[in-house]
Amino acid sequence: MKKTIQSLSLALVALSLSASAYAGTITVKGSDTLVILAQKWAEVYMGEHKDTKIQVSGGGSGTGFAALQSQTTDLCDASRKAKPAEIANCIKAFGKRPTEYKVALDGLSVYVNPENKLTELTVDQVGDIFTGKIKNWKEVGGPDAPITVYSRENSSGTYEFFKEHILKGKDFAASAQTMPGTAAIVQAIVKDKNGIGYGGAAYGGNSKLLSIKKDENSPAIAPTEENVMTGTYPIWRHLYVYVNPALDKGELAAYMNWIRSDEGQKYVKDIGYYPLPKNLRSN
Repeated sequence: MKKTIQSLSLALVALSLSASAYAGTITVKGSDTLVILAQKWAEVYMGEHKDTKIQVSGGGSGTGFAALQSQTTDLCDASRKAKPAEIANCIKAFGKRPTEYKVALDGLSVYVNPENKLTELTVDQVGDIFTGKIKNWKEVGGPDAPITVYSRENSSGTYEFFKEHILKGKDFAASAQTMPGTAAIVQAIVKDKNGIGYGGAAYGGNSKLLSIKKDENSPAIAPTEENVMTGTYPIWRHLYVYVNPALDKGELAAYMNWIRSDEGQKYVKDIGYYPLPKNLRSN
């Protein structure tokens, strides 16, 4: 009896949320990496669909997954894949795994001050800098000056992706300065000639993006569209949108199809990320 009531409650919640999606308002929350692209998509789509309202906010991928689980957002933007615990929490909340959509490609970039003469680093050198093993630029061929490390807060999907893939699970240096978003990291680095940070290619702004080598014997690769699309740039990744399958119909489904269509994908490049390969797009 208890299970029946629980199932009925889940169904009623899903139905009510589904109804809100049909009412013409789509809520989007999550990745700060994706927020500028999500805002652009929303702006264009609302211009073409006058009866649709799309509300976009950031806060980090972790914040987006929490909102998806609590059913306070329709779409969760994420700069990393969902964790097993997040999937489990979604199943507990609405009875199914969230549907995962790849929506763009990104060359996760390493930023330095434009005056920094350095042009490249190996993946290991990047990891050693951000864990605090390397503390002075002269250790990697730069000037004799202390390195200032800038990082994201731990609710950021970019923070988690970088920690997993570049730091190999190690902790960031205790001296790392935590910034509220990637734009804040870039602003700090532009003012700090000894600064270094990381984030999406679209946020590079007036900073300098380093070329990255897989190891000492590999060529240095810049985070260009061609290098990201072919997977030769060592720190490329997909960007994602997650959705409760019960809501993935009607107006919301139409919006997701548009995002992954040729039209939606052309705005990806305008923002500074890279469009999906043709085989991952909607027809």
